[in-house]
Amino acid sequence: MNRFIILFLFPTVLFAQTATKPRRVWFDTDIMIGLPERAPREVDDGVTLIMALRQTDKIELVGISTVTYVDYGYDVTQKILGWYNRDASGKPRNPIPVYKGSQSGANTGVETDASIALANALKKEKLAILALGPVTNVATVVKNHPELASQIEEVIVCAGRTPGFPFRPGLEKVTVGDYNFERDTLAFRTLFEAGVPVVLSGFECSSYLLLGKTDIDFLEKSTSEGDKWLYAQLRPWQERAKSLFGVEGFIPYDVTPLGYLTHPDYFKYYRDIPVRINIRPNDSTIGATATRREKPFLDVSTEYKDTKWRAIYAYKTLPGFEEIVIESLKGTGRP
Repeated sequence: MNRFIILFLFPTVLFAQTATKPRRVWFDTDIMIGLPERAPREVDDGVTLIMALRQTDKIELVGISTVTYVDYGYDVTQKILGWYNRDASGKPRNPIPVYKGSQSGANTGVETDASIALANALKKEKLAILALGPVTNVATVVKNHPELASQIEEVIVCAGRTPGFPFRPGLEKVTVGDYNFERDTLAFRTLFEAGVPVVLSGFECSSYLLLGKTDIDFLEKSTSEGDKWLYAQLRPWQERAKSLFGVEGFIPYDVTPLGYLTHPDYFKYYRDIPVRINIRPNDSTIGATATRREKPFLDVSTEYKDTKWRAIYAYKTLPGFEEIVIESLKGTGRP
């Protein structure tokens, strides 16, 4: 009898010893969801933040920094945290501090509240950084405090492509740019030159996802103030996509960088792949850069033998991840 008890308990003890703690992550974002003077605006940062708040068994957000539209970004982030930074019973979790970063998204080296806070956090511990917009805030820390580069476990960003891969959403009638990279190319160069581990998960990986109207109907039917607000932001963005891209729905680009941290098995990767910035004829047909003759491209290829830059590159999303995104938005215990 005693022998049976010992054998029965052993797997439980072993599991307790091997259980892992949530990974500690800094969340850097150019969140613009609901920006009133330019509505509808990109909603994927907001969707990604809510999803991150629903994955507390896998990651713990230790701080949030905003880049571009920083005042609005600060306010809307606080609003989302008030609605969604809650446990399954609806009780508020510990507050997550939010800091305002680079307003322009193209002034690497200029200290802000965000860069100071991130530097202080890295002095205390190593962190992964989920950077969903221009990486100006992160590059400022690396440039001004190079000794902290080794404290960054990796920076996961929504950017990059394999050569010749066009960013054509929906029915592929128009081509969009690599906004996060093109907004501050110097910042990306700063990270690679410093040897910071970088994970690239951009349009090429995210293009397998599309959230349509039926995917978000549950938000409209919810009794939650937060869910109803979210629905009111997502629907106009979906409708806008119909006129621009021919499909009524949106690609939640930024969820795939988060997915690398929370559900890495749902993606295919090129690991330790060479990275290079190339100048080529501009392929963008809409957006602020569409009139330029040439522009920089952040490319990855095994053919690049003349660069020391390396990255992990997520190039494909596997079936099932879109359902994870939707289920994360449903959550539990919504107020």
